[in-house]
Amino acid sequence: MRKSSVIVLLLLGFVLFASPQAASAAGSAWAVIDAENGRLLKGENEHQPLPIASLTKMWTAYTFLELQSESQETIISKEAASAEGSSIYLEYGSAMQTEDLLYGLMLRSGNDAAQALAEHAGGSVEGFVHLMNEKAQSHGLEQTYFINPSGLHDDRHLSSAYDTAKMLYYAMKNPEFRKIATTTNYPFETEHGKNSWQNKHRLLLSEPSAIAGKTGFTKVAGRTLATYFEKDGKSVIVVTLNNGDDWKVHKHLSQQAFSEYQNHTIAKKGRYQIFPHMTAKLDAPIKLLVSKEEKKHLSNVLQIPQTEETQKKGFWSIYLDTEPIKTVAVDIETEK
Repeated sequence: MRKSSVIVLLLLGFVLFASPQAASAAGSAWAVIDAENGRLLKGENEHQPLPIASLTKMWTAYTFLELQSESQETIISKEAASAEGSSIYLEYGSAMQTEDLLYGLMLRSGNDAAQALAEHAGGSVEGFVHLMNEKAQSHGLEQTYFINPSGLHDDRHLSSAYDTAKMLYYAMKNPEFRKIATTTNYPFETEHGKNSWQNKHRLLLSEPSAIAGKTGFTKVAGRTLATYFEKDGKSVIVVTLNNGDDWKVHKHLSQQAFSEYQNHTIAKKGRYQIFPHMTAKLDAPIKLLVSKEEKKHLSNVLQIPQTEETQKKGFWSIYLDTEPIKTVAVDIETEK
């Protein structure tokens, strides 16, 4: 039995609130987050709302996949076939599988694919964008608002580098999205014959640690890029907005993060003695990506509901100074 070194709070419930910094000035921004739990590791202007261009399509794909359980056929509308901007050259009246459209959306950034998927899942582009915004709100993306599913410029269509990194963080938890986003080349067949799409994200083809991501560009937004990196059991997400040297910057920021942050086991799996009559059981170890300096400022807080039951659920939280950065449920057992 391990002795407990955690701070114990007896309480009926608790709520934690965060208020991200808001900003409205135009410019550039970047963020690096832990891809395992979404924690911000470092950034600059990371909460500033900015245009994100086609990085929007990550949320388009995620919203669609959360609504649809299997690939279906859709008929391409005149509006989808004539969509403005980057295209996979859909033909009006042709039939396409939604799975193919999702690959065309993510690998080739087709605005026509975005329009077709939105019409298919939402009944209309407006209806689907409403669902995108609902999902963004439910996931706590407070600096994010969508006007369209493709990322075409609109002064109201904005997100932050941090929110955009969180988009990829949430989306990669969907197995089908992960399969699509990590694909470098997608072969498919149409009535005109066999074809294939190569992923526009150059780092996925040249950098072994880069496994998923999305590119974007408009004249107003500049170059935007999101990349999911994995190396030596660690994973981070890098997002840059309005950065003309994004390929190089993403490699540098990911390498820097992998060098500065290490996987640290905060608490091992097992039973912990809290009081003489009470134990807490961790079903899995608690691990975090932290720097050497952060490791000195970590503390544990165990929150136990005040009930008479002999078996109940508690919450084991890891704090960095006064900020909670990870919480897991634990089994609390009390001897009568």
